[in-house]
Amino acid sequence: MKLSEKELEIVKILEKDARTPLDMLAKMVGLPVAETEALVKKLEEAKVIVQYTALVDWRKVDGHEGVTAMIDVKVTPKRGVGFDEVAERIYRFPEVTSVYLMSGAYDLSVVIEGRSMSEIAQFVSEKLSTLDSVISTTTHFILKKYKHDGIVFGQGDQDRRIVVSP
Repeated sequence: MKLSEKELEIVKILEKDARTPLDMLAKMVGLPVAETEALVKKLEEAKVIVQYTALVDWRKVDGHEGVTAMIDVKVTPKRGVGFDEVAERIYRFPEVTSVYLMSGAYDLSVVIEGRSMSEIAQFVSEKLSTLDSVISTTTHFILKKYKHDGIVFGQGDQDRRIVVSP
């Protein structure tokens, strides 16, 4: 889908702060509120705007620290469907938050969340590595999150967004 310049502006603004009020968004892009609202609705219906989410620092919530792991997965692609079929089988697991096709030594990068390292280890050994197409896995546990989606974590009480101009 080719976006107009105004639609592209709207997407970039909402990507940085999905809670931008509609009237402020309209002023920022120089359009009437009704037209801005219609463009946002169009972008949502076309699934350009897929979802509005919150970035949560779970370290600050007692009892909800959890563990995140990035798993490099080497797979055998299937004729006719390539990596898509195995990627779909992997992303259907509820523990999996992201799956990416990668270049380099491994084929897929899988991000999962669990309550403990042993829960993640169990997922890898009992669910992921037992899939027919999976040749090998390498698991990396995230020890500390410094920056995620442009937000720097742990900067005192205020987290700061780092914005780099193009």
